[in-house]
Amino acid sequence: MPHILIVEDESAIADTLVYALQADGHSTTWVSLGGQALEQMRLRPADLVILDIGLPDISGFETCRQLRRFSEVPVMFLSARDGEIDRVVGLEIGADDYVVKPFSPREVSARVRAILKRMAPRVEASAAVAAFEVDTLAMRILYQGQALTLTRHEFRLLQCLLEQPRRVFSREQLLDGLGVPSDVGYERTVDSHIKSLRAKLRQVAPEAEPIQTHRGLGYSYSPDHA
Repeated sequence: MPHILIVEDESAIADTLVYALQADGHSTTWVSLGGQALEQMRLRPADLVILDIGLPDISGFETCRQLRRFSEVPVMFLSARDGEIDRVVGLEIGADDYVVKPFSPREVSARVRAILKRMAPRVEASAAVAAFEVDTLAMRILYQGQALTLTRHEFRLLQCLLEQPRRVFSREQLLDGLGVPSDVGYERTVDSHIKSLRAKLRQVAPEAEPIQTHRGLGYSYSPDHA
């Protein structure tokens, strides 16, 4: 049974989420402060965190930043703010989804199911792709024999490219692979992750360039340059 941590200071909203998620087969824990959420995640890690941005002690953004220091758990932000900049910031600091209040509990439950489904291990335990070795169960990728230190988004992005060598993926397609809506202007989030990935790959092989840029089109993995 997947366990969901709800971090929300409005009890009425929290109660609604608890009811909807438990009816959908999840167990839940509710806390009202960011500090409590961080403590809870250290004591009993959840499978997904629903995190309100406007918390009384520290913001949801800061809570997520601190959480990312020790956990790659999926995070769904809740916010009364619908500005694009808030959405982009949320995704860039490691969120998987962003839901604006007021919301439908059924929609939140559906989004939770979709995120957990994406995070489930694939059937194959490992696959060798030229210079890369992908272990999907451990969510680990080795490059030229060295394990890469990747965030969850970076892992999914690189995995997507490696699964279809030489295919050019648009930013929208890569966002879809990350489970991020592709219709709200998050393309620069992909560019940011690609930049970070390239920096980590160059630490292993400075002369190689396995991720290729196709101007106006997107990105691809090139085994010939790995």
